[in-house]
Amino acid sequence: MNFLACDREQTFLMPPDPRDWLPEGHLAWFVLASVEEMDLGAFYGSYRQDGWGRAAFEPSMMVALLMYAYAQGERSSRGIERRCVEDVAYRVIAAQQTPDHATIARFRVRHEVALAGLFSEVLGLCRESGLVKVGVIAIDGTKVHANASHHSNLDYEQLAREILKEAGEVDAAEDALYGDSRGDELPEHLRTREGRRAALRAAKEKLERERAEREDVKVKAQGVELVFDPEAIVARTQGREGWLREARHQLDEHRRLAGDLIPRSRPERLLECERRLQENLRVEREANAAYEHHRATARTKDGRRFGARPNPYVAPELPPGKINVTDLDSRNVKTPRSYTQGYNVQAVVNEHQIVLAAEVTLSSPDFGHLEPMVRATKRELEQIGVSDTPGVALADTGYWHEQQIDEVVSNGTQVLIPPDAGKHERPRRGWTGGRYAFMRTVLAGDIGGGLYRKRKAMIEPVFAQTKHNRRINQFQRRGRSAARSEWRLITATHNLLKLHKHHLAVQAA
Repeated sequence: MNFLACDREQTFLMPPDPRDWLPEGHLAWFVLASVEEMDLGAFYGSYRQDGWGRAAFEPSMMVALLMYAYAQGERSSRGIERRCVEDVAYRVIAAQQTPDHATIARFRVRHEVALAGLFSEVLGLCRESGLVKVGVIAIDGTKVHANASHHSNLDYEQLAREILKEAGEVDAAEDALYGDSRGDELPEHLRTREGRRAALRAAKEKLERERAEREDVKVKAQGVELVFDPEAIVARTQGREGWLREARHQLDEHRRLAGDLIPRSRPERLLECERRLQENLRVEREANAAYEHHRATARTKDGRRFGARPNPYVAPELPPGKINVTDLDSRNVKTPRSYTQGYNVQAVVNEHQIVLAAEVTLSSPDFGHLEPMVRATKRELEQIGVSDTPGVALADTGYWHEQQIDEVVSNGTQVLIPPDAGKHERPRRGWTGGRYAFMRTVLAGDIGGGLYRKRKAMIEPVFAQTKHNRRINQFQRRGRSAARSEWRLITATHNLLKLHKHHLAVQAA
């Protein structure tokens, strides 16, 4: 018999060349070439310039490793570490190095903002290839599970019981550890004058290093205040509930700009949950006070005063609502089948299915996100040097918001949104005539209807490829800031896959 030899004891006679391991058009080579074209100054700027300390992995290598892993649907730090040993493409990208899972996880936490900025870098590469066309854009949202369970949602009384339970467990553990001692005695190396000086000197140096690393973040987070100016509240014509909705929105924006990390310690998370519920109650009281003051002093357009206040506000004794003690920012959002603990992620795409803007929101419905997403699209386009204004924005019924439609149209972008989902034979009461009838007429025509029929084919495959093909249906990290960083990295790798496919098609032609 004639067989090819199978000698597993045979070593390499010549040094192996990684270029022989992967074909020329492989995605790994494309990711490496793309990372070389990106501006990674935000990553390098967070490391010491004097060379002190333990050597870190090359940031460009770590960025390429994460982008390739996300493109393949692999987001687990342990899974990436394992593939750096078993998978040839990962070994080529990592240059035969094997960063452990803790290093990969810490890299994602440390460079959270910089990783979110990769979205703009990839979008710039798509622009150079002619894929960033903004004649017609489609806007939609989808629900992504948080790294938390809905069973962890607690109200204020349940939260108080959990805090007391945790405190009791801490006391019991300290009794077992220290016995009759207080537990606050100084360690042996701090009981002498020289030892205390050395420890304080080392602690001071460490604090100075950490302060320098957090300086930029502190500048961004300072000066954020909640404003309850009646003239600034968009929903001032919607009564008390409109004012409360606007107040909650401002509080969410305050927390988003602060970008505080979710504490890893459960006792710390419980105390933070208690603080947030108290803050929610304070904001609710201030919003109601502002509403009642406005109703008592303001006048209508024809100069008349408002009538008597209906249903005067009575502040609850305990903070209302629930909060998730695992991921404090996540909400119980509605999906087509049921409810899930997660986020409502938004995306704007063009006809090439290139994602032009990607954001994370907390509210379950899409109502109120039309104008912010169009504004985010223009901001992303300006960042990569595209001055064109989107011509037509397509969205489903959930985005119908008359005031925002007017704002978008006044800025040069036409909007096509059906006023209702067509589930009923007759329109809703009061939703006839005027803007409603005009939009229904436009959508019933050949031009308007033809444009709107493109919406599903533009936006739905993006979510299907992300959540089904790449199996990305849950965030790995916790907190809105971390989820936004991850969502932008996910959509950036989606654009990178589209760009790779485009390049292969060009080469084949």
